Formats: sequence, C-alpha cells, structure tokens
Amino acid sequence: MGKFKLAIYLFCMMAFAGCSGQKQTATGQKEQTDKQWVLGPFVRPEGVNPVISPRMTTFQCPMRKQLVKWEESDTFNPAATVKDGKIIVLYRAEDNSAQGIGKRTSRIGYAESLDGITMTRDDLPVLFPAEDTYKDIEWEGGCEDPRVAMTEDGTYVMLYTAWNRNIPRLAVAVSKDLKKWTKHGLAFAKAYNGRFANLASKSASIVTGVKDGKLVIEKINGKYFMYWGEKAVYAATSDNLIDWEPVLDENNELRKIAVPRAGYFDSRLTECGPPAIKTVNGIVLLYNGKNGDETDWDPDFPEGAYCAGQFLFDANDPYKVLDRLDKPFFVPEAAFEKSGQYKDGTVFIEGLAYLKNKLYLYYGCADSQVAVAVCDDNIDSKL
Repeated sequence: MGKFKLAIYLFCMMAFAGCSGQKQTATGQKEQTDKQWVLGPFVRPEGVNPVISPRMTTFQCPMRKQLVKWEESDTFNPAATVKDGKIIVLYRAEDNSAQGIGKRTSRIGYAESLDGITMTRDDLPVLFPAEDTYKDIEWEGGCEDPRVAMTEDGTYVMLYTAWNRNIPRLAVAVSKDLKKWTKHGLAFAKAYNGRFANLASKSASIVTGVKDGKLVIEKINGKYFMYWGEKAVYAATSDNLIDWEPVLDENNELRKIAVPRAGYFDSRLTECGPPAIKTVNGIVLLYNGKNGDETDWDPDFPEGAYCAGQFLFDANDPYKVLDRLDKPFFVPEAAFEKSGQYKDGTVFIEGLAYLKNKLYLYYGCADSQVAVAVCDDNIDSKL
C-alpha cells in the first residue's frame, strides 16, 4: 500500500472509530434516560482527576521486617463511605516487591475529604498482612480490592480479597473508626462445614439503603445479603455480617443469579462493584463488565476493556433480575484510564458514598490510580 493510500485508510479508520464511540455513548445515554431506575449520570469533575496517585511514603512491614514504599507502584480499586461529615476512601496500594499484575504486595490506604475531591491521606496503611492469625491467607499478595459498608450503629464492615498468591478469597474486617480494623478471616470459612473455605472468591457487595441521610446496611427477609463474584453474580447471606453462607441452587451448587452475555460489554465478567443500594425501584447493583475479544465482544469497546453496568433486582426477591443495562453507564475516557498496569482501558468501580444529596463514585483507573465521578441530578427521587 502506497503512503497516500495508507494515509487515507488510516484517516477513514480513525473517523469510523470516532463515529462508533459517539454512537455507543449516545446509545448508552439514551438507555439510561429511558430507564428511570438507573443511578446517574455520573460526571467527572473537571480538572481534578485522578484524586489519588502513587507516592513514596514508607512503612515498616511486619512481614519483611524492613521499610517498604508501600504505595510506590499503584493506588487503585477504592472503597468509600462517610464518617463525621467526611467521605473516607480506602484504597488498594501496591509496593514494588515484584513486577506484573497480581505479583506485588497490596495494602489498604486511608484518605478523607470534605468535598469528595480534595484528599488528605494517612502516611501508613490501615489494613495489611502481619504476623497474625491471618498471614497464611494474606501473605504475600496482601489485602486487595475492599468494599466497605456501614451499619446503623456506626460499625464499618470491609469485605476484601485476601491474596496469598495461591487462592484469592473473600475476607472480613470490622472497624468503628475506619483506621483500626479487626480481622475476622475468610467470609465463607464456616459455611457448609467448610465446603467453600478454599473457594476462589472476590468482589462482595452488601445490600444497603438510605436511612436518615446515610447509606446503611439493610436486611432482606431477616438476613444480611450480599452479591459477590466476577465470572457470575452469586449471593450470600449472614446473621452477623462476619460469617457468610453462599446461596446454593437446586443442584446444591452455587446459584448463578446473572452471568456474562456474548455480544455485550460484559461478555467475559460481571464483577460486583460497590455496595448495592435498595431504591424506590428495587435493588440496584453497580458492576464491572469485562469485554471479550472478537469472538464474543461488543465491538463498540476495546477488547478486554472494563466498563461499568447496572442491574435492577426485586427488593423482596433479590435473586430476581428485573432489568439490566445493555450499554455501560461509565466507560474509560481519560488517558490515565487507558494507560498504566491495565492498558486495555479500565474504570473499575468499587466505592460509592452518599453525602449532602450527592452520590460519589470512586473507581480504579487502569489498575494504577483513583478517580471520582459525581451524581447530583435529582438522585434523592430514586433513593
């Protein structure tokens, strides 16, 4: 192909890609407008993102017995909640102990903000592997991808991934101040006589609701309830928020409530995001969809990209899917959402905070930084 023909070809391809992007964005926006139950739109505040980035602070690691730059490489996949009129963001931070996704040690950092944007960060992590009862499940991969929700009495519950570089498993910790955490080990350790103690599991979203202006954990039919999983949406129930029992189907296997869909943006994964919210229309679960390749993808989005979707479940029957977005409500746009550890493009949503009639959505950018988007568009009419 000659230089002139090549130039024309590339120009046409770029124009096609631009039109495709505009088409999918318009389609997604129309779908969100038509579906009144959808939470959003979430808008990135101009000129503020990312709000948390790697830095060179040090920490005396109780496992390595030396100072480590615990957030040197990446800061991403944040939880979020509210305490004393401030938004608290608890984010995953990786040191530089090894190269590649899943090969460094992760610890949970703490940041707080009065406006949801300007962050004041602690210099030390608040949750990390240590010489304790749980080192076998956390070392040396660490504590990853937290989700945090609050009870009515002000107790905070964190469900995070304990990663020993062998099996990723959901673990539980609780706190009153979001800085001093008490670990309780594996979420599924006691269920069914330990049947699922060694099950690879992650991404837990406890059902919450708005009460007295706060997002708090709610029970459904007398039980605490969470959605969890990445290759499908599963469920689990609890009486105490610490010991969780996965929900089984008629064949005594994990009940699949929703699964990836060929031809859609979530063709590979439907990974649960922030705590689900009971709204006037039902339970809304925000989740992370992973696009496949040309064999099963939505071609409007890059191969392997993570975009965010929403489910609507019946408030009285949380296993019943009432609706689901066919196009994502949130997609990688900024350069830092398409570069870093995960270059295929990632907006990985995990934190959702409700403060002063606004919803703040915190997400990981390409497994490297933390950003925020805000919804203040008549949100109270939906909650």
